[in-house]
Amino acid sequence: MRICGAVGLLLGLLCAVEAAKVNKHKPWIETTYHGIVTENDDKVLLDPPLIALDKDAPLRYAGEICGFRIHGQNVPFEAVVLDKSTGEGVIRAKDKLDCELQKEHTFTIQAYDCGEGPEGDNMKKSHKATVHVRVNDVNEYSPVFKEKSYKTTVIEGKKYDSILKVEAVDADCSFQFSQICSYEIVTPDVPFSIDKDGNIKNTEKLNYSKDRMYKLTVTAYDCGKNRASEDVLVKINIKPTCKPSWQGFNKRIEYEPGTGSLALFPSLHLETCEEPITSIQVSIMLETNHIGKGCDRDTYSEKSLHKLCGASTGTVELLPAPSSSANWTVGLPTDNGHDSDQVFEFNGTQAIKVPEGVVSTTLKEPFTISVWMRHGPGSREKETILCNSDKTEMNRHHYSLYVHNCRLVLLLRQEPTESENYKPAEFHWKLDQVCDKEWHHYVLNIEFPAVTLFVDGATFEPFLVTEDYPLHASKIETQLTIGACWQGGSVRMTQYFRGNLAGLMIRSGKLENKKVIDCLYTCKEGLDVQLPEEVASAVKVEFNPNQSSLSLEGDDIESFEKVMQHISYLNSRQFPTPGIRHLRVTTTVKCFNEETCISVPDSEGYVMVLQPEEPKISLSGIDHFARGAAEFESTEGVTLFPELRIVSTITREVEVEAETETEGEDDPTVQETVVSEEIMHNLDTCEVTVVGDDLNGDHESLEVDLAQIQQRTLEMSSSNVGMVITGVNTMANYEQVLHLIRYRNWHTEALFDRKFKLVCSELNGRYISNEFKVEVNVIHTANPVDHANNAMVQPQFINQVQHASVDLSGHNLVNTHQGSVVPSAATIVIVVCVSFLVFMIILGVFRIRAAHQSTMRDQENGKENEMDWDDSALTITVNPMETYEDQHSSEEEGDEEEEESEDGEEEDDITSAESDSSEDEGGEQEDQQGSSRQQQLEWDDSTLNY
Repeated sequence: MRICGAVGLLLGLLCAVEAAKVNKHKPWIETTYHGIVTENDDKVLLDPPLIALDKDAPLRYAGEICGFRIHGQNVPFEAVVLDKSTGEGVIRAKDKLDCELQKEHTFTIQAYDCGEGPEGDNMKKSHKATVHVRVNDVNEYSPVFKEKSYKTTVIEGKKYDSILKVEAVDADCSFQFSQICSYEIVTPDVPFSIDKDGNIKNTEKLNYSKDRMYKLTVTAYDCGKNRASEDVLVKINIKPTCKPSWQGFNKRIEYEPGTGSLALFPSLHLETCEEPITSIQVSIMLETNHIGKGCDRDTYSEKSLHKLCGASTGTVELLPAPSSSANWTVGLPTDNGHDSDQVFEFNGTQAIKVPEGVVSTTLKEPFTISVWMRHGPGSREKETILCNSDKTEMNRHHYSLYVHNCRLVLLLRQEPTESENYKPAEFHWKLDQVCDKEWHHYVLNIEFPAVTLFVDGATFEPFLVTEDYPLHASKIETQLTIGACWQGGSVRMTQYFRGNLAGLMIRSGKLENKKVIDCLYTCKEGLDVQLPEEVASAVKVEFNPNQSSLSLEGDDIESFEKVMQHISYLNSRQFPTPGIRHLRVTTTVKCFNEETCISVPDSEGYVMVLQPEEPKISLSGIDHFARGAAEFESTEGVTLFPELRIVSTITREVEVEAETETEGEDDPTVQETVVSEEIMHNLDTCEVTVVGDDLNGDHESLEVDLAQIQQRTLEMSSSNVGMVITGVNTMANYEQVLHLIRYRNWHTEALFDRKFKLVCSELNGRYISNEFKVEVNVIHTANPVDHANNAMVQPQFINQVQHASVDLSGHNLVNTHQGSVVPSAATIVIVVCVSFLVFMIILGVFRIRAAHQSTMRDQENGKENEMDWDDSALTITVNPMETYEDQHSSEEEGDEEEEESEDGEEEDDITSAESDSSEDEGGEQEDQQGSSRQQQLEWDDSTLNY
């Protein structure tokens, strides 16, 4: 018993010791956690993750985590164990979180193990760890304006940096969603803008007479792009104020081509706000630099313009519009010469060679070089406009015109002479115009050693002249180039030009006079003023040379306003270049009191030149005819355009009132009707080109009377592809000249037809006519074949008609048996038509004779049988002459009807064979009918002559 009791006590002690060792460690967690949770979510993302560790693991209960406990007041979170064995847990929100109420939450947390058994005895807990949870915002709120509406007043005529400020707020908690990122004016087409801070300002000066109040709708956006829940209304009242300015100034002025002068300021009035003024100065500028070569000028070729301005002959155009006779400018970029002048662009890599013979190798002194140029600031290298240099072996420049560092330089080396003295060789002009990117007209009158430069009609003397020896004697030919200079020694181009050129001309043997230079530069558009007599002395008016600007000065406001009202725009071109011409009026006033003197702002507008009615140039006449070969081979040749007509028309829409006939509707309706109207204008080019093979100068040519050409101040050039007539002249004069163009061919054996094409144009190709094509056929003469009279031998007529030779107005048709000539289609048609006509005539004659013979036989048979019937019961009195005349006329009418029916119906055509057979078959019946008619007559008609 004692032993057993001792053993039990020992076992109990052992069990107690063992139990004491079961849960001897506390759980362990991190000391600090940071978490993030979104407003619309309940799961907290922790860093590091929530995991509790226990060293008693893997013992059951003691090594397991049974829970987490959160410590803090009103903590909206709970901790949940996900896995007891691993100690993994999670923190989540118990209710929906609101960032706007509380952005961050801080609390502590502890982990508990499961104790020593399922009852949780002797449960141990970890230390307390601190948890920081930040609530992320959701853009759930929209901006709201602080005010229900905004209102302010501004003074007209001023531009404000800020008229008023609107402000909106956002209830979101985060910086991103609570900030207002932008404001926007919802109302369209208002002269106001708003910045990101809500400041509203006007974008232009406000005018009380235009709008007295503006109502704007403004909205706001937060940085999350949420728009304001309600837009806000902003009212801006405009307060009138006296504003010194020109009243009644129209910003847009429309000019219709062909209407003459147009008043620009018909109702202009200067508002001075009752400030006493001592003097007024006004400058009016019409900006036309963007039109053509600085303004609207005639767009004819430069050579034609020289003639119009009265220049004598001898002018050579080096930059002509590309054509069959002047093709060296093909490939250069141009503006196509449609609405304005044709200009050529040089981009620093392009140059052209002028063919030999266009300009003489050695220019006769004196001579003139003229050119239109637009050039901007360039490189420090030379840029050549025109250059004449050695063609091979050497690089000598005989003469050239180039630009260098905004200087215009003319190089003119003298040819070899007996004296080897220094002579002027380079002439330098330093000009702002060379590099201002605007069009300018340059004319150099060279009468060695004097050289005079005209720029836009103004004279400039060279500021530097350098000298050099004359060139050494050489037999090397020269090469004339444009846009660069040819280096004959190195066989390449150099000193390329960058800019635009137009109207490059050389005139040898005579200088250009100042009148011609001014004419070439004068614009066809500009400002004009017709001063009323009563104010002519009160206001001083001055124009610039091209009438693009004028200045006025005076001291009487009333007189000044009258002068301003008479200022007009004028464009004398029949077909002006359409587009905008900007207009600026600058005003300066002086007052008695300088401190309170007013300032008149500039007035800006524009003249809109409307599109002119484009003319349709129509060429018409005989486009297909034939002539005998002898005419082609004669000295006169064949006239190509004998009845040519040139007509130009414009088409416009006209509103016409048409009365309605509907009951109860008396109001007329307006209908648009297209009206075509013939107009008169000039032409500057007509070109005749051969269609097909080029002209062979050995046996064919196009010719015209040169005296008639020169009499009309026109010029003619020809080549193997045709003829070009140039010069500005009326359509009537061009018609007369084109009537004189002849085609000759003195070897027509193998020629059957030739085709030509005529095209005329106006304004250097701006308006082009239709292509008028002419085809001429050659009628070759054949020996006529004699034939017997086929009227009585009808079968032979059919076989011989194709061999007949019929003379038609002197044009002999081709004999088809002549093996050396093959007739053309037109010749065959003529032969067939004439043959058919002859056939019908002969057939008609034959039928008349046959009918007449039949009548004679009927009459004879009637006389024999007139007593074979009993007419005792009848008493008939007949005029025998009337019966005969009626019968004879009816037979002739019947024959005519038969001829007409034969022309219209194939089935009624009767050959000679059919005519004979019809006589045989139908003769008996006709005889019986004829005898019955003759039996009625009881008189002797033997004496009648048929």
